[in-house]
Amino acid sequence: MIILGLTGSIAMGKSTAAAMFRRLGIPVYDADREVHRLLARNGRAVPLIDRAFPGVVVDGAVDRGRLGARVFDDRSALRRLERILHPLVRARRRTFLQSAARQRRPLVVLDIPLLFETDGGRMCDAVAVVSAPRFLQEIRLLRRPGMDRARLAAIARRQMPDAEKRRRADFIIPSGLGRGPTFAAIRRIVLALRGQGRGKWSRSHISMYLDCKQT
Repeated sequence: MIILGLTGSIAMGKSTAAAMFRRLGIPVYDADREVHRLLARNGRAVPLIDRAFPGVVVDGAVDRGRLGARVFDDRSALRRLERILHPLVRARRRTFLQSAARQRRPLVVLDIPLLFETDGGRMCDAVAVVSAPRFLQEIRLLRRPGMDRARLAAIARRQMPDAEKRRRADFIIPSGLGRGPTFAAIRRIVLALRGQGRGKWSRSHISMYLDCKQT
């Protein structure tokens, strides 16, 4: 089974790309979705976060706005939150991979926003980065409620620069030219990886599929 990591900076179009992989029948593990489940009513993380951050649980679920305000500019608080969430997220990821292996899936996708920042690329056979021009990223972000340039800059400081992610990637998925080119790039990636049959994807094969990597 080939494991493809899918990542990209905020507002680059990663969720759209993940949906396109699903459209092609590829199982996708969504780390953000798992976090939402953990924080929702009856989520496994709720009592742990309630103890660590009193006042952020409302009606049995974590209020993400309150929690975000507590950890946004506090590295110590952020690390405390990560110590709670990361083991739970990793456990769900293992379950996903075990299930896919039992089903003999030839290819799966791990959708992880901070894949490179958390050294998650080590578990992947190849990594695809979703990328768009900086001006388009800013337009998308500034349309979001509560977002301004100061918050945008603070988020960017916590993420690896897009240029560095592109440099490390095996594949780059362009998301600034419309859905057509994005889907075409994803189809090429799937065909390239599936073309390896049951054999493990080797990074040495990348030269065969340079048309998948946009510069």
